[in-house]
Amino acid sequence: MGKGFYFAFGLLILVGIFFFAFMKPSASGYSALENFNGTVDFYRSESCGCCTLHESYLRGSGKLNVKDNQMSDISSIKTGFNIPTQLQSCHTAVVGNYFVEGHIPLEAINKLISEKPNIKGIAMPGMPQGSPGMPGAKYGDFVIYSVNSDGSYEEFMRI
Repeated sequence: MGKGFYFAFGLLILVGIFFFAFMKPSASGYSALENFNGTVDFYRSESCGCCTLHESYLRGSGKLNVKDNQMSDISSIKTGFNIPTQLQSCHTAVVGNYFVEGHIPLEAINKLISEKPNIKGIAMPGMPQGSPGMPGAKYGDFVIYSVNSDGSYEEFMRI
C-alpha cells in the first residue's frame, strides 16, 4: 500500500479523534434512547474505519449498550433483513426488532424506537459527508428511508 493510503487512513483517524473529543454525542434529550434497555448489535467489516467511528458514536451516546460484530462479509446480514441494494451502506445495526442501515444520527434512531412503526428498519444509503462517523461538513439534508417487510421503502425523515 502506498503512502497516500496511510496518509488518508491517518487523517480519518485524526478527524475521528477530534470529532469524539469535542463533539461527543449524547442520548440526552432522546427519551426513547435513554430508556432503551436492549443491546445494539453492530455488524461491520473488519477493516472499515468509518464503521468503527459510527460504532463509537453510538457507544459514546452514553445510553446504548453496543456489541461490535466484526465480520469478513456482512452481506448475509443485509440479505437476512431484506435491505434493498440501493439503500445499503457499509454497516448494519440491529436495534430491538429493527435494522438501522448506515451512518444514521441518534435523532432518527430515537424516532424509530419511540414511534415503533410497523416496518423492518431504516436506512440512509451511501456514506454521506458529515454524517456520524464520516468526515467533512454536512451539506443538504440527510434523507432516511423506512423499509417495509416487502422491501418497498419511503421517506422516514430528513435531518
